[in-house]
Amino acid sequence: MDIIAELAAVQRETGSRPLPNGEAKVVRLRRAYDAKIDDVWDALTSAERLNRWFLPVSGDLRLGGQYQFEGNAGGEVLECEPPARLRVTWFFGERAATDVSEVVVRLAEDGGQTVLDLEHVATVDPERWATYGPGAVGVGWELGLLGLQWELTGVEASMEERMAWGMSAEGRQLATGSSEAWGKALLASGATPEEAATATRNTTEFYVPPEPAE
Repeated sequence: MDIIAELAAVQRETGSRPLPNGEAKVVRLRRAYDAKIDDVWDALTSAERLNRWFLPVSGDLRLGGQYQFEGNAGGEVLECEPPARLRVTWFFGERAATDVSEVVVRLAEDGGQTVLDLEHVATVDPERWATYGPGAVGVGWELGLLGLQWELTGVEASMEERMAWGMSAEGRQLATGSSEAWGKALLASGATPEEAATATRNTTEFYVPPEPAE
């Protein structure tokens, strides 16, 4: 894999959005795929394909339905406009009544490519944001979108193989570069250099833990 090209393929933005009772943090990714829009939409909404490139999913994958990813988030399908727009709630476990967490995916054709725009808007504990910034969510989504790239280009890899790749030298390099890129996005959003450096360091340590001594 060309790590530099893979990192450059993703555009990253972060910021805040006002809410009636506070504010939500916004993490946004954008990248293009060499695939038809209908194929990308199918990969995002088909349980069979989600099982291959993301995680096993259960539930009712249609407008108004509830879904659950195995060992991960679940929620409700709020909007479904094939093949252009999907909006869902996205929660882990218990949550307060005032909590907000929504993921919006927009697809658009651009020549022979499909551009995917993913936006995650959520209320975040201030201490957690100060510790990790947008990278905690951003790196995870970025690695997920790499799985989508593999799915769309016919790369076959089991969950075990993908996890092993993530711990390889190549996988660790990509996660490190992604964390650093999210630190730059945080800095561009108005954070201080110290805040961006702290978030980058903690996010990198989370996704790329030190290798055990031999």
